[in-house]
Amino acid sequence: MKRLAMIAAVLAIASSAASAQTYAARPITLLVPFAAGGPTDTVARMTAQSMSKLLGQTIIVENATGAGGTIATARAEPGGYTLLIHHIGISTAATLYRKLPYDTKTAFAPIGLVTNAPMTIIARPDLPPNNLAELITYIKANGDKMTFGNAGLGAASHLCGMLFMTAIDKQVLTVPYKGNGPVMNDLIAKQIDLSCDQTTNTTGPIAGKLIKSYAITTNPASPPCPTCPPPTKPA
Repeated sequence: MKRLAMIAAVLAIASSAASAQTYAARPITLLVPFAAGGPTDTVARMTAQSMSKLLGQTIIVENATGAGGTIATARAEPGGYTLLIHHIGISTAATLYRKLPYDTKTAFAPIGLVTNAPMTIIARPDLPPNNLAELITYIKANGDKMTFGNAGLGAASHLCGMLFMTAIDKQVLTVPYKGNGPVMNDLIAKQIDLSCDQTTNTTGPIAGKLIKSYAITTNPASPPCPTCPPPTKPA
């Protein structure tokens, strides 16, 4: 799976009158399509803090969760003062949802790349396997009784999980949430078994041994997650 790219996009192109004004003349709303405490939310708040200093204007971070990020994405307001921070899910939603209230190809004006983070395959801290090979064997034997949490249909964690299950040829019951923050909480609390999340969100819990890590979607192991083993080809 390719590295996860977080992107920021203006939800509507500013009118010619608005373009003539000095930006930013008033507070800006930065929409986050997932719950607070997840990787997208973390990156959004760090970005908002830096943007606020550079622009000399207030940046209001607003979490609009649900439907794999499409609810926040649909909340377009013209003028360039409503921004969206999203990941690969903004492009995959068009193929996963029958009808979206916007056209992904034409509704947004891209601003730029904010961060590039690989994904990690993680598990509750007491899951028996100790490495990726053991995990695959364990899932093939017990997958029908296991759960795989994700941030919602079309989210990067959902796509990562589906690719992993396809690679090992074994399906696990998926449990959709409204963001990776709640997923992480339930993983630590041993309420679910597995997930796939960005190093932005997993490095701390892995280092603190609150969760187990089995693989990272980059090779060699990414510097932000030195405890994550690099991926190996499933048997």
